[in-house]
Amino acid sequence: MSDIWPTELRVSKDRHRLTVAFNDGSSFDLSAEMLRVLSPSAEVQGHGPGQGLTVPGKRNVSIISMTPTGNYAVRIGFDDFHDTGIFTWNYLRELGETGDTLFAAYERDLAEKGMSRDKAEKPR
Repeated sequence: MSDIWPTELRVSKDRHRLTVAFNDGSSFDLSAEMLRVLSPSAEVQGHGPGQGLTVPGKRNVSIISMTPTGNYAVRIGFDDFHDTGIFTWNYLRELGETGDTLFAAYERDLAEKGMSRDKAEKPR
């Protein structure tokens, strides 16, 4: 079990952001779009190395549910009906610390594949 756990998980009123505060005093503001496109689900990450997909068209996605999963994670549901990602406390912390870099890589992948944050289409 990790020594890191959240002391607060708060969804913004517009449902486009999640604030996560941790027991060490750190706090991160994570966009719903980043959480959705970097979801730890097999649908996004694949079942093995190199199988991940780039998910376009999620700029305006909203968080519609958060369900505790044991004492180590939360399942986040989005308004596009994606709800299979189980976000561990460690993964939420990682997104808080390195999310800008990970999201920039996602944007590069979109550009390389000719896809957009605004236009929904089949992930590839």
